[in-house]
Amino acid sequence: MSSSILSIRSSSIEDVPLILEFIKSLALYEKLSHKVVATEDKLRETLFGKTPAAHVIIGEINGKAEGFALYFYSYSTFLGQKGLYLEDLYVNKQTRGHGLGKALIFHLAQKAYTEGCGRMDWSVLDWNTASIEFYESLGANAQSEWIGYRLDHSALKIISEK
Repeated sequence: MSSSILSIRSSSIEDVPLILEFIKSLALYEKLSHKVVATEDKLRETLFGKTPAAHVIIGEINGKAEGFALYFYSYSTFLGQKGLYLEDLYVNKQTRGHGLGKALIFHLAQKAYTEGCGRMDWSVLDWNTASIEFYESLGANAQSEWIGYRLDHSALKIISEK
């Protein structure tokens, strides 16, 4: 694949089945398939509805979709400006190592920079050494001083009923 042509494009509503396929493949890789409850209908509504909650770019090699990145905008009160948060990055196993992951990250970094974002953030599972090494090779810094917290749907329900 040395003469491969890499391209990045914005997703469209017609990509919803592909996006769900990538999400399921990512969950399988991360050993979290049991957590996927997303459906095509939910993705259509939340990604392409009246108020999109996130955006997706599709990475292609020689015109074939081989990966994706899902991102949304955040805000830093310390910086006083928006940021870009990369929620998911995935490249099909058989095409890893050909630069598509790097192309997706670079595309989003350029987007963040040109849109005036103060930073770009993401998280990685602590056991995923291949991804950690990849991100660090790009110059990314681990944010070990922060501990992530989450209220899942059931916890939100409990709190909302108090």
